[in-house]
Amino acid sequence: MTQPGETGASATSDEVDLELRVQTISQVVLASIAFAAALYWLAPVLIPFVLALFISMGLAMVVRWLVQRAKFPRHLALPLTLVLGVGALTGLGAVISGSVAQLAANGPEYAAQLSQLIDRVLAFVPAEWSTLGGDSASVLREIPVSAVGDLLARTTNAVLNLLSQSLLVLIFVIFLLVGSSSDAPPEGTFGEIRRSVESYLFSKIVISAFTGLLVGMTLGLLGVPLAMAFGVLAFLLNFIPNVGSLIATLLPLPVVMVSPEISAGAAIAAIAVPAAIQGLMGNVIEPKWMGDSLDLHPIAILISLIFWGMLWGIVGMLLATPITAVVKIFLQKFEGSRPVAELMAGRMPQTIHRESA
Repeated sequence: MTQPGETGASATSDEVDLELRVQTISQVVLASIAFAAALYWLAPVLIPFVLALFISMGLAMVVRWLVQRAKFPRHLALPLTLVLGVGALTGLGAVISGSVAQLAANGPEYAAQLSQLIDRVLAFVPAEWSTLGGDSASVLREIPVSAVGDLLARTTNAVLNLLSQSLLVLIFVIFLLVGSSSDAPPEGTFGEIRRSVESYLFSKIVISAFTGLLVGMTLGLLGVPLAMAFGVLAFLLNFIPNVGSLIATLLPLPVVMVSPEISAGAAIAAIAVPAAIQGLMGNVIEPKWMGDSLDLHPIAILISLIFWGMLWGIVGMLLATPITAVVKIFLQKFEGSRPVAELMAGRMPQTIHRESA
């Protein structure tokens, strides 16, 4: 038989447990806010380092293949891999910066073509359907000039900022590769993280490379200007889940619209064919090849995309998926944070199952 004192003690114990849970949750929330603020404040240093960390993981796979399969000595495989990596990054940077320079040089021409396009559209609008007077129409015609100028200026600044960090990224990559004493992945948690990230990077690089190559060849055959640059951007944007493929498909649209030498059929094909390529690669080939290697729910990937994009911009969106996978692996190793890792994977935590039972 339960005594009144025992009931009061039980109630007091429940209140203490509830208070401890509230305090723990509050501390976690405050620590998360402080951590996010630190990530934002330290972005000029952390972005090159994290980018170099993942690049070095990708290059480490090449070093390991040269040493274990091609039987290269490590002291030759390491500098050869660095040269190949630097050459690839330099080539990508040259293509993108050259394309941006070409866009900036052709900016007035594109703005004039866009103004003429607006004039042709306004000419087809009946007077009784349009509320645009002469002044409003002239203002509308002036919009493309300023819009194209602002777009080119922002694109140029973004590329220059990214290229300005390439030297620091290269220094980090060299030290990370040289500092790795063994080609064999470590054991334990860090080994699991490295194997998971390397598997993701290898699959994503191969699929993105084929996507960018097919998109660039398609646009080149259709006569779209800057076809190579759009192929490179399709390769890079394919690392951004879901959103990246849509952006890569729509990127050529402004250039296609203002290029008078492109016919209407070629303009439609310049959007439809890359969209079909992106859909085939993203919805058929990639799931079959990669499977559920990262064990992340699409909602978790979408939230991480928004979070890292707010903190670190485009680079944060590129790195959002592997960073989230690393965080999930760490959370999986601790009993207190394991329910969060289960939610990130799209599974109901076992503690909730036990309480409901």
